[in-house]
Amino acid sequence: MATLREIEMRLKSVRNIEKITKSMKMIASTKLSKAQRAMNEAKKYGSANTELFQHATAEESPKRKLFIVISSDKGLCGGIHSSVTKATRRGLRGQPISESEGKAVEVDSDSPIVVIGDKSKSQLSRALPKNLTLTVNQIGRDIPTFADAAGVADLITKLDAEYDSVVIVYNKFVSSIAYEAAYMEISNEKILRESSGFRTYEQEDDSTKDLAEFSLANAIYAALVEGHACEMSSRRNAMDNASKNAGDMISSLQLQYNRGRQAAITNELVDIITGASAL
Repeated sequence: MATLREIEMRLKSVRNIEKITKSMKMIASTKLSKAQRAMNEAKKYGSANTELFQHATAEESPKRKLFIVISSDKGLCGGIHSSVTKATRRGLRGQPISESEGKAVEVDSDSPIVVIGDKSKSQLSRALPKNLTLTVNQIGRDIPTFADAAGVADLITKLDAEYDSVVIVYNKFVSSIAYEAAYMEISNEKILRESSGFRTYEQEDDSTKDLAEFSLANAIYAALVEGHACEMSSRRNAMDNASKNAGDMISSLQLQYNRGRQAAITNELVDIITGASAL
């Protein structure tokens, strides 16, 4: 059984942890409101891409895809990183990436993977080391900008890997307490050029290439900002749960300490009364 000194030291440690988690919850709540405003603005980029690719459909479904996994470098935010990792692994097995949509993506098992963030990188490097082609970090410390997305898109266009389309796997913001893994598929330059909607107009090669790169940067930016909002929401909820657990542990330890202290006082009184009776 733990001594009173050990219980007292543990109480002090748990109280310090509770202070830290409460502070982190307040910080995450402040960042979440900023991230939600940025997400609402960034969704305009994603909606513009959706409208564009409605007119760009390939005759055959491309199977050679490049997966871009959106995560971050920081932890202490629940299972938000493992959700996109599991979704990517499901997609490479030919299963639905998004559980809510229930639609599978036809894909080769050796499709290349680009990971943004160290957390999903460490998970996928153990599960799919041969598929990893490029990893990017130091993005998402603050609200992601379009310049960050454009830099990632530029790195992807310079890759030697062969692919027919790009699948971005990210966390979709459902509410302030919920998120889910989702994906968006981006057509490459070849599919844009050969699609019936684009062949109606005369297009220069450079303009189609620039449009494909700009559309990829748009999609990455929308996914980065929405993933950042999900991360802040998940961290706030995780810190809230940690604070509640610390409070429950403090109550339990305080009760245990009071019982031990009362038992020690009782034993001392018994010794005093026994000694007085003996005299």
